[in-house]
Amino acid sequence: FMSKAESAELILKLYDLRREATMREARNWMLTFFPESAQDVMQAIMNPETSAYYRMVVSYWNMAAAFVNHGAIDAEMFEETNGEHFVIFSKIEPFLPELREMTGNPKMLSNLETLVMRSADAKEQLAKTRETMKRVMEMRAQMAQGK
Repeated sequence: FMSKAESAELILKLYDLRREATMREARNWMLTFFPESAQDVMQAIMNPETSAYYRMVVSYWNMAAAFVNHGAIDAEMFEETNGEHFVIFSKIEPFLPELREMTGNPKMLSNLETLVMRSADAKEQLAKTRETMKRVMEMRAQMAQGK
């Protein structure tokens, strides 16, 4: 297991990766992506305009989660300095069993799932996160309509 200083260094390296221009674009796209079905997620994966963004963000957070799950990064420190992974997982979690079946990949996002679901109230927090995002989406729609 890594020292606290080594964990902090890895967390800062992960932060630096998130600041890269294409990754920023991908993260911005992902934050505006509100799938309502496994088909919506599959469309994002298959669409040439969104596929790279989707894969970049989910693989990044799945990789970061693997580092935490295997002890390369201190879990408590990671959770205290990151929240985006939780938001990303909340978007996909309702459709994960179906997506795993559709893609033939039973381990799809398993590292991210393991990390997020560690928390005793994970299901409740995921539901709250989805509700918050739904309100944000509604506010954006109203703003776009000039209300």
